[in-house]
Amino acid sequence: MFNSDNPKQLAQVALVVLLIVGCLAVLWPMIGAVLFAFVVWICTWPAYSERLLPRLGGRDTLGATLMTLLLVLIMLLPTVFLAGSLAHGVDKLIALVKPYVEQGMPLDPPAWLSGLPFFGGEIQAFWHKIASNRDEFNALVKQIGGPARQFALALGGIAANGLLQLALVLFVVFFLYRDGAKVSNALKVGAHKLGGELGEEMLEKTRGTVIGVMLGIVGTAAAQGAVATIGFLVAGVPAAMLLGFATFFLSMIPIGPPLIWGGAAAWLYAQDQTGWAIFMVLYGLFVISSIDNFVKPVLIARGAGISILLIGLGVLGGVLVFGFIGIFLGPVLLALGHMLFGRWTREEDPA
Repeated sequence: MFNSDNPKQLAQVALVVLLIVGCLAVLWPMIGAVLFAFVVWICTWPAYSERLLPRLGGRDTLGATLMTLLLVLIMLLPTVFLAGSLAHGVDKLIALVKPYVEQGMPLDPPAWLSGLPFFGGEIQAFWHKIASNRDEFNALVKQIGGPARQFALALGGIAANGLLQLALVLFVVFFLYRDGAKVSNALKVGAHKLGGELGEEMLEKTRGTVIGVMLGIVGTAAAQGAVATIGFLVAGVPAAMLLGFATFFLSMIPIGPPLIWGGAAAWLYAQDQTGWAIFMVLYGLFVISSIDNFVKPVLIARGAGISILLIGLGVLGGVLVFGFIGIFLGPVLLALGHMLFGRWTREEDPA
C-alpha cells in the first residue's frame, strides 16, 4: 500500500516517474519507427515462429537475419527503385522544359491545351501574353522557380527521412525477431500483472486490430496497384509497371492513386487519345479508387473484429494526431476503448 507520508516510497515513485520520462524522451524522436517495427513484428511473428524458425532448427539469429533480408527485399528495394525512377522522370522533365526557358515559348500553345473545355480560351490568351513578352516570361519563370525549388528540396528531405526511418524499422525489427519469444512472453506477463484477465484480453484485442489494419492497408494497396497496372497496360500508358508500383505506395494517401491515374489520363488526352483518356478516368474512379473506398474498410473491420465506423474514425483521427503511425494507433485505441466500454456496460448475469 502506498503511503504518501513515507519519504522513501515518495522517492521511489519519483525515481520511477523520472526514469519513465527519461526513456520516453530518448525514444521520442524515433517513436514512430519503433512503433511501426512492432506493427511489422506483430503481423509477421506467427509466420516466422511457426514456419521459418522450426525449419532453421530454432536458430534465432539466423532466422532474424533471413526475415530482415526478406523485409528489405519487400520494403526497401521497391522504394529505392521508385525513387530512382522518379528522379529519372524529373531529369526528362527538365530536359523537356529547358529549351523553352532558354529560347522562349512558341507563340501558339499545343492544340490539346487550347482545346480544353471551359478553360481553353483563357489558357490560350495567357499563353500569347507570356510568349510575346520576354520580360513577363522571365518573371513567370522566377515566380515558379522559387516554390518549385523549395518543393523539390522538401520532397527530397521527406524521401531521405523516409528511407532513414525505414532503415531504423528494419534495424529494430531484427532484434524483435531474434528475441521475439522473450518479448512476447514479457508482454503477456506484463498485461496479466497490470489487468489480469482484462489485460490479456486487451493485449489480444490490440494484436487482432493491428493485424486487421495491416491486412486492410496492404491488401488494398496490392489490389489497387494490380488493377491500376492492368488499366495502364490496356490503355497503352508507358511505364505501366512503374505507375502500378507508384499506385501501390501512394495508396496509403487518400488522394494518392488519383494523382497517378489522373496523370495517365492527362497524358493520353495530350496524345489525342481522347477515348482512352475517358476510359482511364472512368476506370480510375469506378475501379481503382472504389477499392480504397469500399474494400479497405471491410477488410480492416473483418480482421479487427470491430465496426467500420470505428475503423474509419480511428484511421482518420489517428493520422491527424499521430501522423502515419496513427493509421494503426487510432483504430487500436478506439477498439480498446470500445471493449472497455462494452465490459463496463455489460449487465451482470443473475446469480
